[in-house]
Amino acid sequence: MSGPLPQPWSVPITVTEVHESGVHVDLVADPPTREAVAKFVGVLEVVHLEAHFDLSRVGSDDLRVAGNVRATVVQACVVTLDPVRNDIDEPISLIFAPPGSTPGANPATSMQSVDIEDSLEELREGSVDLGAIATEFLLLGIDPYPRKPGVAFDSPAEGDPSAHPFAALAALKKGDGGKDS
Repeated sequence: MSGPLPQPWSVPITVTEVHESGVHVDLVADPPTREAVAKFVGVLEVVHLEAHFDLSRVGSDDLRVAGNVRATVVQACVVTLDPVRNDIDEPISLIFAPPGSTPGANPATSMQSVDIEDSLEELREGSVDLGAIATEFLLLGIDPYPRKPGVAFDSPAEGDPSAHPFAALAALKKGDGGKDS
C-alpha cells in the first residue's frame, strides 16, 4: 500500500514563530509549484496561485490561521472537453491545537476567542504547513463539473431506441444477414 501523496507546496511555520501580536504571510506559487499543484489537484493548469494568511496565537499553544487562497485554474469542460478557465477565491479559517488538547484551553483566552466557523485541526510537531493548507482550500474551491459558458449536456430523448447503451451492438447484430445466434 502506498502512503500519502507528497505535498506539492510546503511552507511550514512553527507556533513559536508567531508573535503575540500575530503574523501576516503572503505566498505566491512559482511556475514549478503551480505545475506540481495542478497535477496534485487534477486540473490542466494552475495559471495563478496565491494565499494570504493572518496567523495569531490562541492561548499559549494554539494557532488561528485565517485568510484566503486565490487562484486561476484551467479545467476540461465536462461536456466538450475544451479548456475552461475558473477563478477561485476560497476563505480559510482554522484553529490548530496540540494533539489531545482543546483549542483556547488557556483560561486567559478561553473559548470566546475561538469562532464557531473555525475548524479544529491538529498541530504536527508544533507547526502548520501553509502551502498544504492553501492547496487543500484550492482543492475545495475547484468546480467538480466545469462547463464552458453556454454549453449544456443534452440527454437522449426518452423512448429513443438508439439511445440505450447497447444500441451499437444491436445495429451490428442486424447487419450480420439476419442470423439469430
